[in-house]
Amino acid sequence: MTSDDLHIRRAEKTDADELFALAREFGLTFRPERKAFDAALPQLLRDDDVMLIAAVVGGRVQGYLLGFVHLTLFANGPVAWVEEAMVQSGSRRQGIGRALLVEFEAWARAREAGYVAMATRRAPEFYHALGYEASATMFRKVLR
Repeated sequence: MTSDDLHIRRAEKTDADELFALAREFGLTFRPERKAFDAALPQLLRDDDVMLIAAVVGGRVQGYLLGFVHLTLFANGPVAWVEEAMVQSGSRRQGIGRALLVEFEAWARAREAGYVAMATRRAPEFYHALGYEASATMFRKVLR
């Protein structure tokens, strides 16, 4: 794959089947269900504080990133949070994840976010190479 083959764009409703397949590959704690996915997708696509982008190679969605910008009190304004970032297992190490994050960072910067953060245990060397640093321990409690 060359960089000319890769196109990053906002996700569309017509991407639903490919996004759902990737979300199922992503899911660890929860197993994505199509009914819930189909209810959430249109809401995410129309929310101005949400960035849902797709990485398209050869007309097929090979990855996606779902992120948010929200206001904070401690950071003197908005911050950005990557909730989900997924590249199809056979398409990794080809610059897709990097391109998704670069696009999200540009969007977050335009929205005057103070920083971009995410919680992940996967691929720390990838995030370090993009200038991210380990910052905190995440705590969570599953409610359902």
